[in-house]
Amino acid sequence: MSADVASLKVRFPQLTERASLDHPAVDVAAADLLSVLKALRDEFRFDMLVDLTAIDWAQGSSPRFTVVYHLFSTSEHGYFRVAAACPSDDSPALPSATGLWMAANWHERETFDMFGIGFSGHPDLRRILMWDGYPYFPLRKEFPLAGIETPLPDPDVVAETKTQLEPAPMMGGPFVARDGQNNLGDAEPRAKDESWTEQKEKPEV
Repeated sequence: MSADVASLKVRFPQLTERASLDHPAVDVAAADLLSVLKALRDEFRFDMLVDLTAIDWAQGSSPRFTVVYHLFSTSEHGYFRVAAACPSDDSPALPSATGLWMAANWHERETFDMFGIGFSGHPDLRRILMWDGYPYFPLRKEFPLAGIETPLPDPDVVAETKTQLEPAPMMGGPFVARDGQNNLGDAEPRAKDESWTEQKEKPEV
């Protein structure tokens, strides 16, 4: 157990250490989320919210949705991960972290847009990538890779783009991720085989 996790557990004995291959990580209850984040910011010097996103564990799982926060200390140059499960599987929501970091604003909007997770107390929780009224959440497990053909709200856009869905290319797949070590960017999924594209035929194996 890292020193940061051990020290944090003194303040919040109810949290649990989260399995992690790279950075210190904890699981916290929704009710404790903002208190833990605030302590990490003010007392443990994790002053920067790098990003937040969500995990959909798929229909039938409970809890189904977990929101994950990545924090960074600009003085100590270390990362910390916090994960909180949404109490409701049908109407997932957590308290907004915008009161702690304004950077949470658009990260929470993106998570709302892509996963359908609400953030109570957010100053302007509306879609950021898809249009208002779009009926799906594209990063949920049941959403197909090729998308779902949906009428666009603006007839002019449809006339100009003649939008039709095509199967998404699995160029170079399957995709793999590394542990990232000290740079979360290194953990972004990358194509296992990058020798082919839409313009270049997939080689025979």
